[in-house]
Amino acid sequence: MARRLRFNGTGSGGGSCPAIHEDLDTGEVIVHGPRLTDPEALAQLQHIDEDEIPIVMPRNTLIDFGPKDRDTEPRILDPATFARLFENFQHSAWHLEMRRRYTVDEQTDTYAQFARGETPTWDMEGPWARTISPKTRDGADVGRVRIVDNPPTEGQRYLLAHAEYNDALGEAVRNMWREDAKRVNLPDEDFWIFDSHIVALCVFDEDDNLTGAELISEPARVNQYNRLRDVARHYAVPYKDFAAHVAAKGD
Repeated sequence: MARRLRFNGTGSGGGSCPAIHEDLDTGEVIVHGPRLTDPEALAQLQHIDEDEIPIVMPRNTLIDFGPKDRDTEPRILDPATFARLFENFQHSAWHLEMRRRYTVDEQTDTYAQFARGETPTWDMEGPWARTISPKTRDGADVGRVRIVDNPPTEGQRYLLAHAEYNDALGEAVRNMWREDAKRVNLPDEDFWIFDSHIVALCVFDEDDNLTGAELISEPARVNQYNRLRDVARHYAVPYKDFAAHVAAKGD
């Protein structure tokens, strides 16, 4: 179906480029202007695909003629699209794990080994390892804070063991008791932060299956989640110390 476009305006004063149009059906914005061709400038661009064309747009044109209303509906990514965020982040990925169980864990061989009282055999060549290890070796900061109930659920105890695998991949894993998380006002939300400017709020069904993620990019909201990350990191305990404490309580 052909797009229905509305001309919003131009900053040139003469009705020519650069200009902004808006799709009346989807709300998408179309901009056009002089193409950026300077090789040194092009080398500084991030997240640009081969089929994308960078253009130069005056700031005032965006301010004057860009849409003023934000999306009212959440942007939900399906699991496959969500997974690509882990391939595309540049310098950091961080996870607050708030749930008592993750069904995806229970479907693994390592979970079955753990449930039988065996030491899990971690797959150091699996998809997650192949994605994360090159990132951390290149200097990316990947970390988690896992919230744990008192006493821990079986799924949480499995993740305490799983932290050895995360650590081997270069991830920084810390833990916090749920009552402490409540005391410092951490929300009951499970989310990832990518490169400090994209938040993916995980969505689960009633059976604890991940069904997608709400994408949040509004700077004010992202900053709120960055603050929560800093709070969680400050109060959480390195996983080895936390696991030792849990083991001591169980003796």
